[in-house]
Amino acid sequence: MSHVIKEQGKFKYLEEGEGEVIVILHGLFGALSNFQDLFDHFKGKYKVVIPMLPLYEMPVLLTGVKSLAKYVNEFVDTMGYDNVTLLGNSLGGHVSLVYYSNWPDKIHSIVLTGSSGLYENAFGNQYPRKGDKEYIREKTAKTFYDPELATDELIDEVADTIGDRNKLVRILKLAKSAIRHNMASELPKFKIPVCLIWGKQDIVTPPEVAEEFHKLLPDSELFWIDKCGHAPMMEHPKEFNELLSPWLDRIRG
Repeated sequence: MSHVIKEQGKFKYLEEGEGEVIVILHGLFGALSNFQDLFDHFKGKYKVVIPMLPLYEMPVLLTGVKSLAKYVNEFVDTMGYDNVTLLGNSLGGHVSLVYYSNWPDKIHSIVLTGSSGLYENAFGNQYPRKGDKEYIREKTAKTFYDPELATDELIDEVADTIGDRNKLVRILKLAKSAIRHNMASELPKFKIPVCLIWGKQDIVTPPEVAEEFHKLLPDSELFWIDKCGHAPMMEHPKEFNELLSPWLDRIRG
């Protein structure tokens, strides 16, 4: 993304626009560029913010979904935001759910797309050995309906991340933390509107996961995008924005 990354204390983030606040939370391998179209589309009507989550900077023993939620809460407090809409993809969606479970008074609504929190099928039980790019390419391509979106640049980025032992240890910790922290028993207690936007061909968090979220969340709406995998806002940004815009207009009033 060509936007300027701002800093406030220990926090790094993107922030543009004015009005009600939308905080976007990226996933485990999610880059800020994944949200380029979404960011540019909504910054004309809302204050859109993307904090850079400290996925690889947390102490190993504290690395997990709860710690990320605590970090986001500290960020929201530091920035003085209130009545926030959280929008999370994959792990970012899970962090959004944990955040609301602990600090519900600060959150107005949630948007989930390809969110973990109930079930996910990512790399499986183990990660590839350093340099095993074909395996990385195969698994990364499964993130999308169109495997061409798994570009050489993206493959290299994932390979570099996995090839760094310190990062890999934290990735494994985060993945295990997400699996352990199942939200099924907490979701019926949610008292805010939740928008679910899901790829019909998502094999990381399959359609039945979206349907289970929809069943468990008392005030949720579920929207589907066809020919779409685990990152709808990246694979079909125009359709994603067209689904989200009227929902936000309606619930934000």
